[in-house]
Amino acid sequence: MKKTNVVVIGLLAIVVSACGLFNEKNKGKGFNLFTVQQDIELGAQVAAEIDNDPQTYPLLDSVQYKEVYNYVYKVRDKILNTGEVDFKDDFQWRLRIIHDDSTLNAFCTPGGYIYIYTGILKFLDSEDQFAGVLGHEIAHADLRHSTRQMTKLLGVEILLDVLAGDRAALKQVTGALVSLKFSRSHESEADARSVKYLCPTDYNAAGGAGFFQKIEDMGGSRPPEFMSTHPNPSDRIEHFYNEKITHGCTGEKTYQTEFEAMVARLPQ
Repeated sequence: MKKTNVVVIGLLAIVVSACGLFNEKNKGKGFNLFTVQQDIELGAQVAAEIDNDPQTYPLLDSVQYKEVYNYVYKVRDKILNTGEVDFKDDFQWRLRIIHDDSTLNAFCTPGGYIYIYTGILKFLDSEDQFAGVLGHEIAHADLRHSTRQMTKLLGVEILLDVLAGDRAALKQVTGALVSLKFSRSHESEADARSVKYLCPTDYNAAGGAGFFQKIEDMGGSRPPEFMSTHPNPSDRIEHFYNEKITHGCTGEKTYQTEFEAMVARLPQ
């Protein structure tokens, strides 16, 4: 490691500690070189990059598809209002839908900017399944997995360059975030948090298991790219239901009819 890198990391660690890295909200979430405010700033810059690149990220217009956006925001609010999301009042939790039917994915940037592909909306069967997926993505931001994972993947200097306004670094980070593969432990944590978020609602709190059940039922004919690091969805299905039992969740609502009506309003 170059001497300059050591100095940068050392100074950043001191600054982060001084900014209250180990506050109550971060308890148990693991070490992160970046502050919560830096998560927010990084997410905002990545969101602006995505907004300004419609060829790569064809976002559905929020006015033209007002009813669809109202629906996904309703589900988001139901999750946020449980009181279980640590950074509910700190992060943006802004939702955008990407028109790409071939991609079974959703992702959330640091700071809570959430992106959902039409492909996964059309793949899912019900609102509780969508809520489970959305809760999983909210959890990645709430647990601050992205900055922890990208620090390992890209290094501290690249993320600092983005915060300093480096456009080339921003494009690199944006691409990395969209295709980011989390560790097994991070995925397991996000699955568990999804159940915890949904548990106080009337949803089936294990709704996120529905996505993996559908993947398993397909027999590997169309697995999403991110499943390459998690080849056995049955383990995750079991984990969702075990968490539901552990937390004593009683909700069973799926709201399938309402979800199907929303999907019918998506571009075909």
